[in-house]
This record gives sequence, C-alpha cells and structure tokens, in this order.
Amino acid sequence: MPSAVVSSQGAFTALRFGRLAAMGTVAVLILIAGVWASWGSAQHVMLKKGRESGTIEVTRCGADSCSGPYTPISAGSQPRESVVIEKNVAVRKGQTYTVVIKPGGDSVVRSGPAGILYSWVPLGGALLLASVVVAGGLRRTRLAWVMAGSGVALLTAAFVTV
Repeated sequence: MPSAVVSSQGAFTALRFGRLAAMGTVAVLILIAGVWASWGSAQHVMLKKGRESGTIEVTRCGADSCSGPYTPISAGSQPRESVVIEKNVAVRKGQTYTVVIKPGGDSVVRSGPAGILYSWVPLGGALLLASVVVAGGLRRTRLAWVMAGSGVALLTAAFVTV
C-alpha cells in the first residue's frame, strides 16, 4: 500500500474522531445546561421534605411576577400576607395554586405534577436541541429520535398539565 494512501486514511480517521469528540461535547454541554436551568426550580418541587407547602391565591400581577396571600398546608408552616410567584403561562390572576416556599424568602414555585413538569421544560428544549446535534454531528439517528421524542413528550405533558 502506498504511503500516500496510509497517511490519507490516518488523516480521515483523525478528522472523524475530532468531529465525534466536538459534536459529542456540544451535545453533552447542551444537556448539562438543560438540567442546570431546570434544577433551579425542580429541586424545590421534587425535594419537598422539610419545606413549607401551601396554596397561593393570585391577587396581583406585575410585569414578571404575581403575588397573593399564602395559606399553609404543611405542619409548621405559617400563613403569609403576600408571597411572590413567577409570572408565566401557568399563573393567572384569580386562581389558586399549590406551592412550595423557596428557602430564605417569600418566593414560591408551583408544586404537584404541574410544577414538576413545568420546572423540567428547559430540559425538554435541551433534548430537542441536542437531538439535532446527535443526528447531524454524530450521525446517531436512533438515539436522536429517542432524545427528540423524549423532549416532545416532556414539553407536551407540561403543556397539557399546566
């Protein structure tokens, strides 16, 4: 075998490995960012042991937050005149929601199935985005379809539940 053929095969192998390493790194970073963005509120909803839980009746809404009185459900929780919840598509003025109080303040997040699914929405988006990288950059179409299907299922479940 001529040396030119051997060296071109070596270059091809190196380029292929470089592409796989780069695209694999990008896909993993996208997924880590999705988990990181979701965990900020998911930790309060999923790890409720020892946290105050109750309900909020939304009475006022501003540009990016809503507030209302807090009625406790859990033992040891105290009623509060006003707590703040992030304003989003899942919160409407005049409605009552079950919530968990974030430690160290009067900020709350929704609890229950709707709160859990809504808190993981960034991961659903990350799964969709990473599936494109996995299909195009890594050429792993089955894995990409599984990731995209998981992302769509998570986003759809959050939309239906919220």
